[in-house]
Amino acid sequence: MPQEQRPTEKFRTSVGGQALMEGIMMRGPEKICCAVRRPDGTIDLSYSDVTTHWYNKVPLVRGVCNMVENLMNGYKYLMHSADIAMTEEEKEEEKQNESKLDRWLDEHAGPKVQSALMTLSACAGVVLAIFLFTFLPTFLTGLVAKMIPMGRWPRVILEAVLKLAIFLGYMFLCTRMKEIHRMFQYHGAEHKTIACYEAGEELTVANIRRHTRFHPRCGTSFLILVILVSIVLYAVLPWSGTMLRVLYKLAMLPLLVGICYEILKWAGRSNSLLARAVSMPGLWLQHLTTFEPEDDMIEVAIAAVTPVLPKKPEDGQW
Repeated sequence: MPQEQRPTEKFRTSVGGQALMEGIMMRGPEKICCAVRRPDGTIDLSYSDVTTHWYNKVPLVRGVCNMVENLMNGYKYLMHSADIAMTEEEKEEEKQNESKLDRWLDEHAGPKVQSALMTLSACAGVVLAIFLFTFLPTFLTGLVAKMIPMGRWPRVILEAVLKLAIFLGYMFLCTRMKEIHRMFQYHGAEHKTIACYEAGEELTVANIRRHTRFHPRCGTSFLILVILVSIVLYAVLPWSGTMLRVLYKLAMLPLLVGICYEILKWAGRSNSLLARAVSMPGLWLQHLTTFEPEDDMIEVAIAAVTPVLPKKPEDGQW
């Protein structure tokens, strides 16, 4: 990349991505590139164009719509990377173990059916998240309240503690899985590469290696922000029963997501003490969701980000 096209040291880019199975997806202002390490050591690259939508200029609404879009695209790229990264032996073993329904779908399902199945799978992930982080803390709090009578605010505090404990415990257990640990290493490679680009340095393994794996404008920050803001937002809800409280929470979920998106967007542009405080929980959580990458992982990150970088860095400013 020519020297005159590099951003200044304080530049903050909107270019970002997602860690995949043995790969990284990077999204720029106009293009998306998915880079996955094949079993033979080569890097598979696939490209798509970024589609702009009307809601990207509407506060609150854009947060909800972008979350849905990112969930759908993220799952699609994750499945793509898993397919590319699998060895022939693993594919053959998976084929032997798949059910008759899976086999029939592989042979007869068209692109629309496959897309619908991906949508259902992504929805299942959302349902699991709602169960773990919305229903379960409220349900457990209700059980404790039946055994130990407590007022409104002790319930709110107990529910908040349980929600944080379940979330952090879930993230910690994920890091114990070998495949997820490697994906979190790719996550670290993604962050280091973006940090190197924002610093105006040439994207080489040696340069990227020096940079931090912690990034304030990460999806991890959004997750923990949703958890923390939900504790405050849901504190005003009445305790009329476990299921009714859960329904109240679900009704407020779009508002919660929209608020957190706007907070994170503002924090990414501000140098204020408050903005740094807002970003801090996400940076702490990245001790669980990012790990130091290997050199070949950084190479994949370079391959993913290079095609999506705008010719003029200011075109991709946060």
